[in-house]
Amino acid sequence: MKAKYIVGLVIIAAFVVWGLTSFMSTTVRYVSIADVSHSRGAVQVMGKIDFAGLKYDTQNSRLVFEIIDPTDNSGNKRLKIIYSGVVPGNFDQATSVVAKGRYQDSVFVADQLLVKCPSKYQGLQGKT
Repeated sequence: MKAKYIVGLVIIAAFVVWGLTSFMSTTVRYVSIADVSHSRGAVQVMGKIDFAGLKYDTQNSRLVFEIIDPTDNSGNKRLKIIYSGVVPGNFDQATSVVAKGRYQDSVFVADQLLVKCPSKYQGLQGKT
């Protein structure tokens, strides 16, 4: 009878460990632009888009742009982002972006872009 309990506890413990490791491998933490160069693995970084230096290569579907730290009023804290894939539909209207990816060779290689567009969240004028 005790062997059944021991086997049951071992199976439950194995599922708990498996669940925790699966959860930890899917979480992506936020880092600041200043700290992104020290990060290991996949992270998320947020910033204002600098449209002045934006370049999109249509043949290779490659978007290159810089983001500016929203807490830095001088605009000196910048990060170059390289994203390969389809550009989000409202990217040109976005005020800021969250890039998910990895820091490699002094640039941030993004796997995913999440744009923040203020016009989506504004109410209609005059409607109640």
